[in-house]
Amino acid sequence: MSDVRPDLSSTDRFVSRHVGPGEQEIKAMLQGLGHESMDALVDATVPRALRTKRALDLPAAASEHATLKELAGIAAKNQVWRSYLGMGYHGTLTPGVIRRNVLENPGWYTQYTPYQAEISQGRLEALINYQTAVIDLTGLPVANASLLDEATAAAEAMSMFHRAKGGTKRHRFLVADDCHPQTIEVVRQRAIPIGIEVVVAPVEKFSFDASTYGCLVQYPATDGRVRDYRALCQTAHAADALVAMACDPLALCLLTPPAELGADCALGSTQRFGVPMGYGGPHAAFFATKDEFKRQIPGRLIGVSVDSEGRPALRMALATREQHIRREKATSNICTAQVLLAVMAGFYCVYHGPEGMRAIASRVNRLARILARGARELGLSVAHDAYFDTLRVEAGARRGAILGAAASRRINLRSMGDGDVVIALDETVDEAALADLIEVLGAGGSAKAPSVAHLASQEPVSAELSQARTSAYLTHAVFNTHRSETEMLRYIRRLEAKDLSLTTSMIPLGSCTMKLNATTEMLPVTWPEFGGLHPFAPREQAAGYAELFRNLEAWLNDMTGFAACSLQPNSGAQGEYAGLLAIRAFHESRGEAHRRTCLIPQSAHGTNPASAAMAGMNVVVVACDDKGNIDLGDLRKKAQEHAKDLSALMVTYPSTHGVFEEGIQEICAVVHENGGQVYMDGANLNAQVGLTRPAELGADVCHVNLHKTFCIPHGGGGPGMGPICVAAHLAPFLPGHPVIPVGGAQAVGPVSAAPWGSASILVISWAYIRMMGPDGLKHATEVAILNANHVAQRLGEHFPVLYSGTKGRVAHECILDCRHLEKSAGVTVEDIAKRLMDYGFHAPTMSFPVAGTLMIEPTESESKDELDRFCEALIGIRKEIAEIEQGKSDRTDNPLKNAPHPLHRVTSTEWARAYPREKAAFPAPWTRQHKFWPSVGRIDNPHGDRNLICSCPPVDSY
Repeated sequence: MSDVRPDLSSTDRFVSRHVGPGEQEIKAMLQGLGHESMDALVDATVPRALRTKRALDLPAAASEHATLKELAGIAAKNQVWRSYLGMGYHGTLTPGVIRRNVLENPGWYTQYTPYQAEISQGRLEALINYQTAVIDLTGLPVANASLLDEATAAAEAMSMFHRAKGGTKRHRFLVADDCHPQTIEVVRQRAIPIGIEVVVAPVEKFSFDASTYGCLVQYPATDGRVRDYRALCQTAHAADALVAMACDPLALCLLTPPAELGADCALGSTQRFGVPMGYGGPHAAFFATKDEFKRQIPGRLIGVSVDSEGRPALRMALATREQHIRREKATSNICTAQVLLAVMAGFYCVYHGPEGMRAIASRVNRLARILARGARELGLSVAHDAYFDTLRVEAGARRGAILGAAASRRINLRSMGDGDVVIALDETVDEAALADLIEVLGAGGSAKAPSVAHLASQEPVSAELSQARTSAYLTHAVFNTHRSETEMLRYIRRLEAKDLSLTTSMIPLGSCTMKLNATTEMLPVTWPEFGGLHPFAPREQAAGYAELFRNLEAWLNDMTGFAACSLQPNSGAQGEYAGLLAIRAFHESRGEAHRRTCLIPQSAHGTNPASAAMAGMNVVVVACDDKGNIDLGDLRKKAQEHAKDLSALMVTYPSTHGVFEEGIQEICAVVHENGGQVYMDGANLNAQVGLTRPAELGADVCHVNLHKTFCIPHGGGGPGMGPICVAAHLAPFLPGHPVIPVGGAQAVGPVSAAPWGSASILVISWAYIRMMGPDGLKHATEVAILNANHVAQRLGEHFPVLYSGTKGRVAHECILDCRHLEKSAGVTVEDIAKRLMDYGFHAPTMSFPVAGTLMIEPTESESKDELDRFCEALIGIRKEIAEIEQGKSDRTDNPLKNAPHPLHRVTSTEWARAYPREKAAFPAPWTRQHKFWPSVGRIDNPHGDRNLICSCPPVDSY
């Protein structure tokens, strides 16, 4: 008998599913580059002096099946109690047609930010539906396409008002003490670095003196009270101050909208519009304001314009407000939004319509009225006469008994710390759940709990609310058409078909990697054990999440080389901000609060200087040399000039130019020698994992784009997550939270509404790391570098590659120089981008970090065949440009200038172009096998800005 043992390990190896090129493809690409092995390519790309000496210390790779089994065991440790805690988070019922066809559909969650609007019309329509719903519910004329969460939206309102009304003499901002506690603390932290004085006080004690420029109130309040804010708004306006109102959007279906009360801005969360709580997120915050602030509104605004034929077309409007343009002059660092969740919330409104939304709100309000009657019959008092869905019950000596009875039924209620108990109801409450709550309120008393039927018979079916709404909402046809699931399904699919996503072709965006978002990684997100937890549930009920957090923090620390991690920042830009706050607090703890200068290379992503400005730092720009590297001489000069007040350097590595700068360790040393800290922007960490470690390069803190390196999908422009990893000396300053204690011993204030940010999507990155294992993660990094160099070599003969390392290799992305084409053929990068749509591809990043260039990041998930197909598309376009240069094609009437070519154009009766329809529509062989059609022609951007419309246009306009 043979002593050889059979291999019993799983054949279900995820690495080969995630990494696109197989062994033979990798061999062929290496040979094409002139390298015998992957090690040889890495040696030519990443300087050996910068390579880590320590292998990744992570669990060995698990199979997809084993990972799901392990995650199920972790999820089972979470206890999903019925949580009536409120504070901006509520149980909700996600319509199955939305869950299955949007949240769980890669056609929706793998789209990129709609910078190329012609191939994003479906998502843009879904977002303008969302904006229209917000405009209707708030009564304000302008709304954006979502922000990160309610608390940060409130902070954005404070900053926007300060720009509008502030100045050297107006720096006080009033915050009502009955706002949600997390909102108060996020606003307070945001205010500190920029010199705004936040005064938290009861609304009745607001004083609008000469230094006060605005205020924030909650409607309804965190304890459920509904106030009439008309008099407050009048008083504020008389003092030339502005009013922001944090609102519950479901309550606005029944209550007088903020605009009619006099508010200048309304904000809140649309989580309860069909988006699971997810232990804190992701959820789409809404933000609406008056027309006079439309050019100051933070985030992205979807507007209506026209295409080249005058047809209505949607786009992101007022793009000059984006922070990558404003840089250090920015007052917000918003880069991503919560597009996927805004789309879900918008579809929720479309599906239910005005009558359905009113019915849901009315039912929830009636449940609250029945519960209030029950409380009174049980000898308890309800603190407020006017409420929507949340009751403050004055329990007194019975508080302990009531909370104990609730716990025995696995119910979470909110204790206010003064004997009162708050109960927030939602659409998931049924008659049995209401009966349980009534029984709970009877604890510690002598009266027998009345039945729901008895209480309901005593309470009128409908009751006049104080401040009852009389104005109409959701009147547009889109909210009054799709009632059956059949119609809703077809509408969702119709919009999906207008958008190019990873289900169609590779998306070669540099700076924001678009890699595989594996189904196995995504599945657990919608498990109720992860999706059903309230973020402020007692920590012992979230033992599974705690284990997942511990694992993920340890793994991220190992990959970056740092000592501690915060998972709270819910975007990459929020990670930048949190990291800078930790640096700021570190200097202050050493008696060096004057250190406020932040050095930033001129090539940096625009959120870097924007985040520095938000953190109260003065930005000093450091020059780059002709090769795109940081100019060491200029860095040393400016570091020494500012040695007394140097706070930090923000540096991206590999550089934004796609190169491993060999001087990175010296760069960090120069900053440290002059008393500063080094913040490494982790946008390009996907080129480091397993090869280098930020801490070993000399960085002190690094944020990690989980929506890039670790596979959280881009979601059409969000959600994202940007945890920060820090060295031991910065660990005490990691962000805290007022409701659930987290963070360091000397924690800065919270940067997000929830303690662990958008917790539910952390399972995606956990699963990715678990399935890849240490060897797989390193292999992914190597293949990302290989793919980028393969593309650079194939395209370099046709478009000059602008930057490379000393050995001629790029890192994970390459920049193609197209600037000469405008002179030789009148062709711009925008023309190339639009023509790529006809070939079935999304454009690379345009004109960043260098104007007139294309930045391509192919990722490790794309096969050699797909990379070659993309290269053939660009080579085909270069040939079309050559025809213009040679005079064979007209400089103004050619396939590039007229791109893209929608189906209705190439099938129209008349065709007046100087080239055939076939060349317009089918420029490459694969377009005949499967054709993605842009749904509109090239969009007129200036027209949309001159004639801003940010709500649904009339149906007949289409």
